[in-house]
Amino acid sequence: MPTLSPGVTPPPPGPSSEPAARAAGSVRRLAGALQRRPRLRLAALLTAPLLWLVLAYLGSLAALFLSAFWTTDSFTSEVVRIWTSRNFEELVTSPVHRTVALRTVTVALAVTALCAVLAFPLAFYTARVAHPRRRPLLVVALLTPLWAGYLVKVYAWRLILSEGGPLDWALRPFGLSGPGYGLTATVLVLTYLWLPYMVLPIHTALVQLPESLLHASADLGARTVRTFVSVVLPLVWPAVAAGSVFTFSLSLGDYITVQIVGGKTQLIGNLVYSNVTLNLPLAAALATVPVAVIVVYLLAVRRSGALRSL
Repeated sequence: MPTLSPGVTPPPPGPSSEPAARAAGSVRRLAGALQRRPRLRLAALLTAPLLWLVLAYLGSLAALFLSAFWTTDSFTSEVVRIWTSRNFEELVTSPVHRTVALRTVTVALAVTALCAVLAFPLAFYTARVAHPRRRPLLVVALLTPLWAGYLVKVYAWRLILSEGGPLDWALRPFGLSGPGYGLTATVLVLTYLWLPYMVLPIHTALVQLPESLLHASADLGARTVRTFVSVVLPLVWPAVAAGSVFTFSLSLGDYITVQIVGGKTQLIGNLVYSNVTLNLPLAAALATVPVAVIVVYLLAVRRSGALRSL
């Protein structure tokens, strides 16, 4: 490699190296600014996902709400962009729509309550009773149904609940029969589908529950029920609230399960699906009902204080 003789100055940098040097300096200045301003760094990280959320999610909700004020041509079923509130008036005045909305909310609440009742003993066993080496395997076993396809699970339950199916065969010696297809079958299948979403947060909360609190409750003479009500439930309640958001919202918007095992039962999702091609503005108005119910439910859960410690 040639060396420069003493007294010989190095040649000036070429013109191609100047833009690279300026770019490197700009990058260093930007990195320094982000390092000194954590709020600016956080804003830079969240701008892209928040922009996507506003455009894709909130934008679609705004378009949905806007189209609910349109109407359709009674002859061609084409959407007519004329501002009217007739669709919402029909939702309020129609007994059928009120009944379906009330039935949908009742089904979502029933599924949420059943998931909570079933999830507690399962999560307590996996978190506090089972051997520590077996706990990961048990959690994986509880979450395994999530790996199966949605339609596969629902059609499997359709076979189980069918007349003369496995459930009828198991109950026949006791003089009983299965529920068949209908509202009970819908609640049962939805509970099976969304149960893992309730088990996982409760399991996590029970794992973090201090063992000393349980021992202190027992030392003070509290029985099992009193310990559960006064010690365990208040500490695990935020996890129940988090799981209920999933089970309630997923049940509220489901319509495929109702079509497969619900018999003649109709929920809001079925009405939306049946009106998409015939009366799109009415379907949009119907779709705003679950959104409004979810918002009210989230506000109620937040007001109860159950989400503060999540």
